[in-house]
Order: sequence, then structure tokens, then C-alpha cells
Amino acid sequence: MYKSPITCHILDSSSGRPAPNVEIRLQQFEKAQEEGGADLFNPIARGVTNSDGRCLDLLPPIETSEETKRTLTPGLYKIVFKVKEYFENKGQKCFYPWVEITFELENPTEHYHIPLLISPYSFTTYRGT
Repeated sequence: MYKSPITCHILDSSSGRPAPNVEIRLQQFEKAQEEGGADLFNPIARGVTNSDGRCLDLLPPIETSEETKRTLTPGLYKIVFKVKEYFENKGQKCFYPWVEITFELENPTEHYHIPLLISPYSFTTYRGT
């Protein structure tokens, strides 16, 4: 079964449960075109975590999508997890309304999995498999 070349999983470490219905944005880095210009992260995909806290369909599978092959090139990317609404729906405040993780995609044919462990006042991540 083919899946998105970039996937993620959010676990709420304060409850020991997955974090469903969290909005996710994937952005691609674009260096400034001229001296003094602004470097940008351009949106390329969006998704929402499922009941298991996973987002497996952020991008169409690279094996079946020419658009994904053209879009995913080696370089810097940022994945943004909008966690504030998740905590608000649980009746909790949180310190980090968004968690932004910048990572380097070296080989577009590899699978990149980005797990996120969250609580209202902390987060951690690592490269998963």
C-alpha cells in the first residue's frame, strides 16, 4: 500500500493518547531571490490527524503522483502542527499554539515520518520510521 512520502503522528503525553483532529500544514523553503529579500516557507499541503493521531495522506504517494515527484525536491521543509484547538477542546490551556518543525529532506524517494509528543507546556520530536 502506498502512502504519503511525509507522514506524522501526534501523541498527547499528558493523557497517553493519540491527538486526533489536529490541523497540519507542510511548507517548502524558498531562499530569497535577491540580497536583502525575505526567505519564505510556501505551503504545499495540508491535512488533519485521524482518530489514531496519524496523518498518512498529507501528499499523494510519490509512486503514483507526478505532481508529488515534481514538488518534493531535496531541501528544507517545515511541518506545522496547530495544537491549540486540540487542547482547547479538552478544556486545557497550552503554551505553544503551533509546533513548527523544520527538517531537511535529502532523498525524495525515502519515507520521512515525523512523530510529535505534546503536552500543554512542552513538546518533543524525532525522526521516526
